[in-house]
Amino acid sequence: MTSTRSTRFPERVAAPGKGGVGASPLRPDGTLKVKGEFAYSSDLWMDGMLWGATLRSPHPRARIVALDIAPALAVAGVHAVLTCDDVPGRKHYGLDHTWDQPVLAIGEVRHQGEPVALVAADHPEIARRAMRAIEIEWEVLEPVTDPVAVVEDPQTHRVQERGGIARHQPVRVGDIEVGRALADVVVSEKFEVGIQDQAFLGPESGLVVPTEDGGLEFFVATQWMHNDLSQIAPCLRLPYEKIRMTLAGVGGAFGGREDLSMQIHAGMLAMYTGRPIKMVYNREESFFGHVHRHPAQLWYEYGATRDGKLTFAKVRIVLDGGAYTSATLNVTGNASSLALGPYEFPHLEVDAYGVYTNNPPCGAMRGFGAVQACFAHESMMDKLADALGLDPVHIRQINVVTQGSKLATGQIVHAPTPLREMLGQLERMPLPEPLDADDIRNLPGGASQTTHGEGVVRGIGYGVGIKNICFSEGFDDYSTARVRLEVVAGEPVALVHTAAAEVGQGLVTVEAQIARTELGVDRVTIHPADNGVGDAGSSSASRQTYMTGGAVKTACEAVRARVLELAVAQGHTGAAKLAGGKVVARDGAVLAALVDVLDEGFVEETRVYQHRPTTGMDPVTGQGNSHTQLAVCVHRAVVDVDVELGLVKVVALDAVQDVGKIMNRLSLEGQIHGGSVQGLGLAVMEEIQVTDGKVRNPSFTDYLIPTILDTPSQRLEILENPDPHAPYGLRGAGEPPTLSSTPAIVSAIRQACRAAGGTGDLTRVPVRPTDIIRSR
Repeated sequence: MTSTRSTRFPERVAAPGKGGVGASPLRPDGTLKVKGEFAYSSDLWMDGMLWGATLRSPHPRARIVALDIAPALAVAGVHAVLTCDDVPGRKHYGLDHTWDQPVLAIGEVRHQGEPVALVAADHPEIARRAMRAIEIEWEVLEPVTDPVAVVEDPQTHRVQERGGIARHQPVRVGDIEVGRALADVVVSEKFEVGIQDQAFLGPESGLVVPTEDGGLEFFVATQWMHNDLSQIAPCLRLPYEKIRMTLAGVGGAFGGREDLSMQIHAGMLAMYTGRPIKMVYNREESFFGHVHRHPAQLWYEYGATRDGKLTFAKVRIVLDGGAYTSATLNVTGNASSLALGPYEFPHLEVDAYGVYTNNPPCGAMRGFGAVQACFAHESMMDKLADALGLDPVHIRQINVVTQGSKLATGQIVHAPTPLREMLGQLERMPLPEPLDADDIRNLPGGASQTTHGEGVVRGIGYGVGIKNICFSEGFDDYSTARVRLEVVAGEPVALVHTAAAEVGQGLVTVEAQIARTELGVDRVTIHPADNGVGDAGSSSASRQTYMTGGAVKTACEAVRARVLELAVAQGHTGAAKLAGGKVVARDGAVLAALVDVLDEGFVEETRVYQHRPTTGMDPVTGQGNSHTQLAVCVHRAVVDVDVELGLVKVVALDAVQDVGKIMNRLSLEGQIHGGSVQGLGLAVMEEIQVTDGKVRNPSFTDYLIPTILDTPSQRLEILENPDPHAPYGLRGAGEPPTLSSTPAIVSAIRQACRAAGGTGDLTRVPVRPTDIIRSR
């Protein structure tokens, strides 16, 4: 991959201190992970531990008529077999206090893979054998699998007590009929987005250890340990102080670890047996053990004047959340508020629905409702451009929001949002060389030799994405950090302690960079993330650098202020800052060494950081300042398509993204590359196949994800337009590339199909070979 090094403010320099903000120090876990030496949660081990296993439903909807665990208990080496009757406390859990998901099935199951019983045994194979010995008599019921039918008749298609619709969020501005009368061209289309899996490589796993005080110690891979704790404690009927949680090595997340998986189950088994319990899902179980991206059906109608100015939009979005709520309420809010992307419409009508079905459970995944909407609104911009005979980049530039614009929800865009310039910059980037048919690895199908260039056509497409950063809609979003500055072995050392989950995004590196910058020291130690410090919130919504970075910065500032007070008290008048391990005056003169000021003592401060408040969306109009920050990314995709075989090769996937402030360029580029490729997966290959509520491809053999052979060259232009409300002016950067890459790729495929004389009517992702052949 190639990355250019262009920024909006080239005069900015890296902050002082080795490896401070703006530098790119190597990740402390990077080498270990590359060499296969990093300890993940699945590597945990303790003498005397037992292995846990979960029996799951083979049916998407069924009643449990009878359940006999005696055959499993009779298996040698089995120490426990537990059902819903053995849950010590509350029998349901759930995100955001929804509390609708059973710890273990209570009389019925509502999706394939729902947990029914638990086993603890001396060996994992014994646990699996005992699990298969459990006898269940089922009354299989007809599953509810059509989310649109649920919207139309939620009482008849009722999956659980809450009803059929988890949330309906409308957005209303102006008068649709007035906008329609102003339009010279009206276009409409229905779109569909399949179920994408987070596809993290580290399966759900962890170790739970009973403690001498009657509590439990959890070593688990999660995205938000304090939220886990708030669900675990009531279900196990343990006081919060009796549960200690430490983050184990996380092998990827992307939203799939926001919900609980094995935590309560392992805790139940540990309490019952009095022994440490280890649980590790295999790959197939992992597909059933976590939520996925919401599949969506989306109906869009746009109007525009002859010169391309948008006049109205009418949108209906139906998101399938599966049997339980998980993050559906918030995903629906995001989909409705960002349904029209970064474009201005004087008249609009949006209705977004999140519904319950017996299909696979869905919740948080990178992009969180905005991905589905982005595919639709960018496809509509292309459709309008075609209808009006306008350039697809130009029609976007005419209508994109700028600083001071209003979004569909009435929220004002306060920070710089230079989308017009970004699109122009993207369009000016060099295009890749023409197709080299002499090397078959460059062709669609690659070394499979499906073609030697016959039927291969090149296409170019664009996509624009806008994503909310941090939690929205009035959520009390905060993060806590504790920072200590002390002398260790004759050197000043900072210790940073947060509960923020490092899930592979590089947060621990950024925490150290902030401490070096603010405290003027080289040596920084990151304390293991645990619940021995206050809540840091979830490693999701691209929020941790913003929120926990803000908390670390604020705590460091408090430490620095106290150190400077100490220095002044010791006679170092004029002490103004810390740099290079020294106390320095405002004019740069060195006044004292930090080790001398601290002597044998230390300075420690804990601070809580909160972003500016947001509000909920009005339940009727959808209006409100629901988002803290908005981040934007634009993509240009170049694809080669074999229009006869339906095969696609993404040749280039270039991007321009505004990040506010580059904290660590190396990590940032990795986030943009990774997010772009995840969007590529959704565009052309990734989908959980479901028939009548049953998953047909729960394996990495049949669920395809992009490999290095599918990954194109990516040229990046990274801009720095600071957000005045954010620490260092930064913008969350991990999610926006996942939005805009998908529609850019599909747009390029459409162009190639039309260049070959076809219709290019591609309205569903992932695009299948049969879709391409049909659109020729």
